[in-house]
This record gives sequence, structure tokens and C-alpha cells, in this order.
Amino acid sequence: MSRQAIFADNAPKAIGPYSHAIIAHGFVYCSGQTPIDPATGDLVQGDIKAQAHQVMKNLQTVLTAAGTDFEHVVKTNIFLNSMSDFAGVNEVYGSYFKGSYPARSTVGGLQLPKGALVEIEMVAMLPVPLTYEADEEQQ
Repeated sequence: MSRQAIFADNAPKAIGPYSHAIIAHGFVYCSGQTPIDPATGDLVQGDIKAQAHQVMKNLQTVLTAAGTDFEHVVKTNIFLNSMSDFAGVNEVYGSYFKGSYPARSTVGGLQLPKGALVEIEMVAMLPVPLTYEADEEQQ
């Protein structure tokens, strides 16, 4: 079984022992992104919409580094500090997808890293599945 760690140069640096994403069996598993500005390393100032936009931009950077995009996202998990921010996050989140939306779970009432209001993680397909050495040996 093969897997590849992804580190996106233009995404916020990891604040723990984890990769931005892992590619395995044609899927990209993105770690949760918070609204950290990659240029400063600081939490974006502003309301839930400003924070949600930064999270989505960070995820877009990671997806691009892995060779995929929002069109290929199949599952997301949204973590909120407060469920009162649900509508604002929904508005921003929905604007990044065209056509059908991925499957999704949302959980609220959480304490998130650095005092963030929102964190989102994603699973996406690769546009063209990778061929693994094990697959080639079987042919």
C-alpha cells in the first residue's frame, strides 16, 4: 500500500505533527484547516464569513498542491466554535462548489486551535487515479 504526504508551500504551516494532506488509493485526505493567514501565521481577523473564506482558500491551496480541486471533493467535515455561525459558514462554503455538493457533517460547540471560529477538513478524489507499483505488478 502506497501513500504520499502533501505539504503545500502556500498553506499555513502545520501546528503539530501532521501533513497538509495524504494521497492514498486515488483519494486526497486533507487535514483540517483553520483561518490562519499563511503569510503572517496569524488568525484572520473578522467575522465568521471572513474566517470561512480563509479556511476555504487554505484548503484550495492544499487541494491544488495534491493535484485536485473543489470539483472532486466527496466529503467534508466542518467544526464550529458555535452553531450560531452555521448560516454564515454555509453561505461561504456553498460559494466554492459548482453543481452537486459533497457529503458533509457539521459539529458545533468546540474549542478550536488558536481560538478559530471554524475548521474544515476534506476528502477529494484525484482527477486521474494514481497507478501504484502493486497495481502494475498484478497486470
